[in-house]
Amino acid sequence: MPELPEVETTRRGIDAITTGHTLKRMVIHEFRMRWPIPTDLPDRVNGQVIRACRRRGKYLLIDFDQGTQLIHLGMSGSLRSVAPGSLLRNHDHVEWQFDHVTLRLHDPRRFGSVLWHDNRDGPVEKHPLLQKLGIEPFDPKFDAQWLHRGLAGRTMSIKQALLAGDIVVGAGNIYASESLFRARIHPKTKAGRISIARCERLVQAIRSTLNDALTSGGSTLRDYVDATGQPGAYFTLHAAVYERDGQPCRVCQTSIKRIVQGQRATYFCPHCQKV
Repeated sequence: MPELPEVETTRRGIDAITTGHTLKRMVIHEFRMRWPIPTDLPDRVNGQVIRACRRRGKYLLIDFDQGTQLIHLGMSGSLRSVAPGSLLRNHDHVEWQFDHVTLRLHDPRRFGSVLWHDNRDGPVEKHPLLQKLGIEPFDPKFDAQWLHRGLAGRTMSIKQALLAGDIVVGAGNIYASESLFRARIHPKTKAGRISIARCERLVQAIRSTLNDALTSGGSTLRDYVDATGQPGAYFTLHAAVYERDGQPCRVCQTSIKRIVQGQRATYFCPHCQKV
């Protein structure tokens, strides 16, 4: 699944080529996504100028004068730019056509979404899909105290607490494993037992892991591509634990272990990461 670094990389790419430009035509080839795409959505945005391309969690927010499109890439989706008039591929479900470029949402599983939030309904941050999301990891307010308060009293594992996304967004399955390794925290540790000192390490680990991923353009795992159709390079080169089970830890040479938590694979070093 595209995670925060992949979505942010996509946002930066489409922001650079669409913000300030007029959307000539929106074309929907497949309405049946995770939630049906509103049939009147093209009429709301055709001929309108894109004012900003933002991100909240894993949602892309495309601002128009009268409202905002919320785009989620689902499990295997991508939003990429192509030359106007390029041939459609299978699973290209939505197009945003400009004079100089076309954006296409490609989603083989159709788990993604394209929705609309009208300005008359208040700030888009109050949308039901966004209002319960945790703080952004690069927000200055996200610190050890914030994380410690959010974890207090939780009996679930720290890995599951990070995946929940209601304390902080962005530490999805891949990056949670990497962040916990950097912070030297065992993924099974109960969230409520994480001390303020370990919260400090974890905050810094989350930020550094996501920042490194952003610098490299995301992950090449599975079929992620960015807004230009290019894969990232981060985890094929730099993963410390993710999908490295049975291989030696880069720090201590202990064999990396794999466990399943909440139906998601977790990778860790049993020597470097203590409960």
